Amino acid sequence: MENFTEVTVFELKGFTDNPELQIVCFFLFLAVYLFTLIGNLGLIVLVSEDSRLHNPMYYFLSALSSVDAGFSSTITPNMLVDFMSKKKAISFLGCAAQMFFAAMFGTTECFILAAMAYDRYVAIYNPLLYTVSMRPRVYVPLIAASYLGGILHATVHTRATFSLSFCGPNVIQHIFCDVPALFAISCSDTHRNQLLLFYFAGSIEIFTVLIVLGSYGFILSAILRTHSAEGKRKAFSACGSHLTAVSICHGTLIFMYVRPSSSYALEKDMVVSMCYTIVIPMLNPIIYSLRNKDVKEAMQKVFGEKILYK
Repeated sequence: MENFTEVTVFELKGFTDNPELQIVCFFLFLAVYLFTLIGNLGLIVLVSEDSRLHNPMYYFLSALSSVDAGFSSTITPNMLVDFMSKKKAISFLGCAAQMFFAAMFGTTECFILAAMAYDRYVAIYNPLLYTVSMRPRVYVPLIAASYLGGILHATVHTRATFSLSFCGPNVIQHIFCDVPALFAISCSDTHRNQLLLFYFAGSIEIFTVLIVLGSYGFILSAILRTHSAEGKRKAFSACGSHLTAVSICHGTLIFMYVRPSSSYALEKDMVVSMCYTIVIPMLNPIIYSLRNKDVKEAMQKVFGEKILYK
């Protein structure tokens, strides 16, 4: 589609024009962002420093933490600047870059969560062969393929969206350059783009959710065959954190992108977008650390030793 773009700068409206509320939001989201970075980067440090965490499960968790840190860094710093600025402007190329990285990290997270479900299936269904089945030549390509899938998906939608015409208005009713928000201000017919978003996002959701459901179906059958109550408790404990993260992530993404275009409501979409771009990256480290004995022990060992050393 030929590009007839006239708009060179977009304005991110955000969710409030109240100066006092913007100051409150600035400090609130700054605290959330710092907590997100500390939590996710801290998990990466733990996995690299503690030898007890050198196994595929924690390598996947480390990859998930890198995605969450990148996801939050794509959205939150620009939003913090907007809270303290009168003119909440973002350039055309800056908007395209923000959309690309947001789509890439969001899609990559779906694939990594699916890979983590498969990893849990291998660990619980056949634990004696776990170290053989999940060798580096298995889990490294899975992580790399997750990132590659995210890059390809983001490239498709960024290219398609910014091939549309934007001739005014240039105000985006959102906290970041999200695909549906840009459809709303385009001068072009966005019907094909909406179908592209629906089918691509829907296919990825179906593919990753089926992997998760299939993996947990085998996990459930393995747990039911276990006669030991302690074994069942450990198996459920190992899967509980992952199921929580999967439910929150896929629930918000399906609401945002896998639905008819007639049901778009930018105000509601903004709240849901804040959930999966800002809140979920903060929650994942909490979910995986509070319910994981190995992570808590590694945290005490690694950070406790460093504090004592200092």
